[in-house]
Amino acid sequence: MKLGIVGLPNVGKSTLFNALTKAGAEAANYPFATIEPNIGVVNVPDERLKVLSEMSNSDKTVYTNIEFFDIAGLVKGASKGEGLGNQFLSNIREVDAIVHVVRCFENENIIHVDGSVDPLRDIENINLELIFSDLEQIEKRLSKTEKQLKGDKKLLPEVELLKKLKDVLEKGKPARNVKLSEDEEKLIKNYALLSSKPIIYVANVSEDDISSNIDENKFVKKVREYATSQGDETVVISAAIEAEIQSLDDDEKEMFLKELGLDSSGLDKLIKSSYKLLGLISFLTTGPMESRAWTIIKGSKAPQAAGKIHSDIERGFIKAETISYDDLISCGSMASAREKGLIRSEGKEYIMQDGDVVVFKFNV
Repeated sequence: MKLGIVGLPNVGKSTLFNALTKAGAEAANYPFATIEPNIGVVNVPDERLKVLSEMSNSDKTVYTNIEFFDIAGLVKGASKGEGLGNQFLSNIREVDAIVHVVRCFENENIIHVDGSVDPLRDIENINLELIFSDLEQIEKRLSKTEKQLKGDKKLLPEVELLKKLKDVLEKGKPARNVKLSEDEEKLIKNYALLSSKPIIYVANVSEDDISSNIDENKFVKKVREYATSQGDETVVISAAIEAEIQSLDDDEKEMFLKELGLDSSGLDKLIKSSYKLLGLISFLTTGPMESRAWTIIKGSKAPQAAGKIHSDIERGFIKAETISYDDLISCGSMASAREKGLIRSEGKEYIMQDGDVVVFKFNV
């Protein structure tokens, strides 16, 4: 899973990226401190793996992971090249979803590129640049495809789709607002449109606000209301606090979160929201060699899940010996679960569930 962190300059993107990845991306108090996208790989925290690893006495514990791309700060006019914008926008096309960081704190020592804190204005500026960039791409593609249509009538469905997208984008609406048929869904993937990507809004608040009643923050209220109206998720994070959390060991981290009155870190919340947004779940495997989490799309059948481990397992799939994580832990071991008849034998049509602990049987 690839997530692109975007936002205006100086909203806390690189600070958040550093906190999430410990990759040491530059976080400076001036626009365009980030030129090339910084990329960091983050393990997806999953307490179930730790428990399974101890139960199986595994040599290794392997977490699934997320790639975060820290995209340079965008400004108004980015789609026309302002602030090196075209280069920055092209870096977003490869991600699965966009993490849009919005400044929700006031600090006279940190420059705001537009001179004041206004989350809705900032959101609109970024979203419009994504839309304008898509519109330019669609117009070029439509012009080319209409010319080709004269010699190839099979291109008519694509021309109709491009016109539909152009109409919506010209109204300042994102491509994800366009209702698509199954065939159109396949076509649109080739365009890698920025405004078709799902978005999570990260309301970046001050250190003081994160430990107080966040519902009283007027900026957060505005971001939440806007996101809800668009059917998008909002996660409230203090990038500065996250940076502190990531420098602590597990015991210190737990104590620090309790002192702040938080039940989990911003990273955990962001990852959960990302999984929900992209329709992802994890299944688990465990044994003496390793305990491991595997990410799949919700609704995947057992053979598809097996293919995540190796294509041969999918090709020669016979059955999936499956037990839920909770049932396995209550039994204490796979052997005990087998004795109690709790391990199910599932076939090719079985739809995988989050937290399934699986042994795949196959023959090639």
